[in-house]
Amino acid sequence: MNIVNGLHFNNLRGDIYGGLTAAVVALPLAMAMGVASGVGPIAGMYGAIFVGFFAAIFGGTPAQVSGPTGPMTVVMAAIFTQYTGMFPDDPMQGAALAFTVVMLGGLFQIAFGLLKMGKYIELVPHPVVSGFMSGIGVIIILLQFGPLLGAEPDSRPLQAAQSIPHYISTMDSSSLLLGIIALLVVYGVPALLPKVNKLAPSPLLALFAGTLVYLLFMPAGSTPVIGDIPTGFPELHLPVIDPSLMLEMIASGLTLAGLGAIDSLLTSLVADNVTRTQHKSDRELIGQGIGNSIAGLFGGLPGAGATMRTVVNVKAGGRTPVSGALHAVILLLIVLGAGSLASDIPKAVLAGILIKVGTDIIDWDYLKQLKHAPKAGIVIMLTVLIITVSVDLLLAVGVGMVMASFLFMQRITDMQIANMRPMTRPGEEVPLNEEEAQIMQQADGQILLFHLSGPMSFSSAKSLIRRHAGISGYQVMLLDLTEVPSIDFTTTRALQDIIRDTVDAGRHIFLVGACDAVRQMLEKQNVLRHIETEHLCRQRIDALRQAQKIISSNKQ
Repeated sequence: MNIVNGLHFNNLRGDIYGGLTAAVVALPLAMAMGVASGVGPIAGMYGAIFVGFFAAIFGGTPAQVSGPTGPMTVVMAAIFTQYTGMFPDDPMQGAALAFTVVMLGGLFQIAFGLLKMGKYIELVPHPVVSGFMSGIGVIIILLQFGPLLGAEPDSRPLQAAQSIPHYISTMDSSSLLLGIIALLVVYGVPALLPKVNKLAPSPLLALFAGTLVYLLFMPAGSTPVIGDIPTGFPELHLPVIDPSLMLEMIASGLTLAGLGAIDSLLTSLVADNVTRTQHKSDRELIGQGIGNSIAGLFGGLPGAGATMRTVVNVKAGGRTPVSGALHAVILLLIVLGAGSLASDIPKAVLAGILIKVGTDIIDWDYLKQLKHAPKAGIVIMLTVLIITVSVDLLLAVGVGMVMASFLFMQRITDMQIANMRPMTRPGEEVPLNEEEAQIMQQADGQILLFHLSGPMSFSSAKSLIRRHAGISGYQVMLLDLTEVPSIDFTTTRALQDIIRDTVDAGRHIFLVGACDAVRQMLEKQNVLRHIETEHLCRQRIDALRQAQKIISSNKQ
């Protein structure tokens, strides 16, 4: 296994241009997400540097660019508020615990990768992902209303929504003007000036435009700004464990790890579609975990694969881990030498940039198809969205997965029930050869052929028993399992009940065509002891011939 997945130097020019372009896009977003998290803009930069570099080197998606993302920032904001709120007299203690949670999240992601759990992330159905991502987008937008209007941001989306009338009544006109400028640039440039957007991404243009308007035309201090930003290489923050909070820290770490895994692997799928390659999901989880663990050690925000930065990188020519690592190195150079230049960036400008991020995360394609989408999928999507915004992100995904699982189970059950075909006369339900059809016809309803097909599971076991109980008047039953590749324990219990009821009623029963796996399962559960050995047949015609003899002997 190569140490760096997908590394080669045949595309060096494209990788350099892709890394430079991705860094330009990442700069304003990293600072904005740092501010939104409550930790500060430098934490966003550190997150982009460490997650971006180590996820590129050790990850499984060569063209992916990683760093702080909207979903991860929302969760980190909640975690940071939670732990600093526990220590009002010593917020540094709470901050240390929060960054330890980031490290834990990274370690959990490494464990996910080592346990090869990446493939399970891909099983999350689209309505769950759609509702979750749209909910994240709504949260980001709601949390930016305060900074956009010159107020301090709320930490919870519902509080932010309730505070909108207060924001409006105490609105700061300078902040609103700067926010509008940022919104006009981030929405207008890509739509009206696409060539300009390729040369200089709209978030960077918005950052420069809003900051220049503030510096040139507004009095100093007329709007909230980022303030002093530390420069130089970040200090090492050793993990801090509070035994009394251990369970809470583990839960928070799992939340970050699960969300980061979903976020990253969804972006990996996007990268695959654009580059026509295949990512290595488990390796990607390990790379993201290493990046997040190191980001936590140096006070950086947790991150994941960033869709917009990845697409920008690919379109600019980036194809290998060189581009993702270079983007991180460029951001590090900016932090080391130019951090102080960002101190006058207005928070309203960053809020405008983040509102664009929030609207981009919302799954508009799915929302446009609501009229034509399956109703069950719509219910799942809206449920996940509402829980994401109003309650908890991880709970939303859990509820969505449970709903989707029950829906899938119901569909499988309907298919299994449709594959239960009891018949006492030849018909189209089960194709019979000429001799089989003749025997069934001559039996005049005295032979019941109960034909099953496809895998049978617990969800249809009750229906299996009910379907059998609804049929009477026959003397011999053929339980035909020729087309059943597997059964579970509950199905064996149902078959045992059917066999026992048939025998207790004085009727004869044949078991036909059970494959080795099904036969072994029945033998382990002692189901076959209720059937005579000569009534265990491999071929249906053999069972029908014996059944014909039984009926003939009964008539005599």
